[in-house]
Amino acid sequence: MDADRRAPQSQTQLKRDLTVGEKIEELARFIARTGWDDMPEAVHRRAKLVLLDTIGVTLAGAARPEVTGLTKRLLAGAGRGATVLGPGLPQADIRTAALLNGIAARSVELCEGVRGLQPAPHILPGVMAIAEQRGLGGRAMLGAFVLGYEGAGRLNRGYAQRIVSHPNGQLSLLGAAAAGARLHGLDGAGVSLAMRIATSMLMTASYGNTVAGGTALNLPAGLGAVAATLAPEMAAAGYVALDDAIEEAPGLMVSENSAGTLADDLGQRWEILENYFRFYACCNPIHSALDSLAETLAVLKPKPEEVARVDVATFAFAALMRNAAPPNYFASKYSLPHAAAVLIARGGLGFAEIDDSALADPVIAALRPLVTIAEDPAMTARSTTTLRPARVTLTLKDGRSATAAREASVRDTEKADPEPQVRAKFHELAAAHLTPKGVDAIEAAVDRCEEWKTMGELIEPLRQHAV
Repeated sequence: MDADRRAPQSQTQLKRDLTVGEKIEELARFIARTGWDDMPEAVHRRAKLVLLDTIGVTLAGAARPEVTGLTKRLLAGAGRGATVLGPGLPQADIRTAALLNGIAARSVELCEGVRGLQPAPHILPGVMAIAEQRGLGGRAMLGAFVLGYEGAGRLNRGYAQRIVSHPNGQLSLLGAAAAGARLHGLDGAGVSLAMRIATSMLMTASYGNTVAGGTALNLPAGLGAVAATLAPEMAAAGYVALDDAIEEAPGLMVSENSAGTLADDLGQRWEILENYFRFYACCNPIHSALDSLAETLAVLKPKPEEVARVDVATFAFAALMRNAAPPNYFASKYSLPHAAAVLIARGGLGFAEIDDSALADPVIAALRPLVTIAEDPAMTARSTTTLRPARVTLTLKDGRSATAAREASVRDTEKADPEPQVRAKFHELAAAHLTPKGVDAIEAAVDRCEEWKTMGELIEPLRQHAV
């Protein structure tokens, strides 16, 4: 690390900052020099699966009324160069396209993630827009995405969001800037500079938005995608950033802890191989409770009108998601009473089950007040980003009851191959936007995306098969 780094406040701080700074520079050099062919086949397969999943989630999110409204407003003055994955597939300048696609990908609460982060909606829309504008192929685009994902995931191992801060628009945004720099062909110093410039764009989105139904929470994902398109251009144009901007911004301002081990095993262990895919269209911290409820439902097999009460004990953060009268679609994704009621009434929590109609469903409305939620301090003490304990007791009006408990969601504990479910989910989400032939065509195109000469090999089938 450069010798003229900003002077820290103590010798202890100096030692820590230099160690972290050296690791960040090592990570930046790795991102700059690593290509698609340097990655194992397992990474290639998982990256394609994330791409397929994110395209489907983005198409679904693009149909949300607030997203279509914003699209109409922004496109009125936009240029051309990249494609918005919404109705009609309009062209826009790369920053507008990246912004709208990032917002859409975050709008239906079905995007993938890793240990609390949601890298794909922050990173993929930006690299796709850059690749389309610059005439780059699928190998370059998806390789840059994997490397940006790697940067975000590794930073997340050391920097933890503060308690009320949603991870949207923070470390994944820095990963997006790194991915954009990789596509621009910047060297290690350039990648580092783009990431440090992007620290000035870090967001402080509050979890309070979620229960209140504040759809503004989806903006940071879009701005993460914008960072991919903007920060590398600023780096190339000669802008300067603080040498230890990353240590200061995530480390002191919006997050906490230290990322001194973030460069360990580079090229040997890949963050994207540790990701998860979401199949419940609701917030991750309540999935363990919902899995436990599903176990009790399988035992008792009640009709909705037979349910007397549902008692949930869980860790503190999930216990906050107790609003039994969510005001809108977005808030419903962060309401454990609502999600539990949907599961009881409709038998699932996918895109089609926990939808707008669920808010007005009288059966679901009658069930929500029957769900009581309490924090269990012991569960809070052992909870982590992957360990999210919950215990659920379902009691019926005839006196029968069943209890189930989980330390983590089925997704995190059973580790089944997610590919069949991801493909089925893509077919469900894309069906409203593409003909059946088109759904198959996009799936096949993604499967061979490393062969794409340009992004037109994705965009043209989308346009050709739109309903």
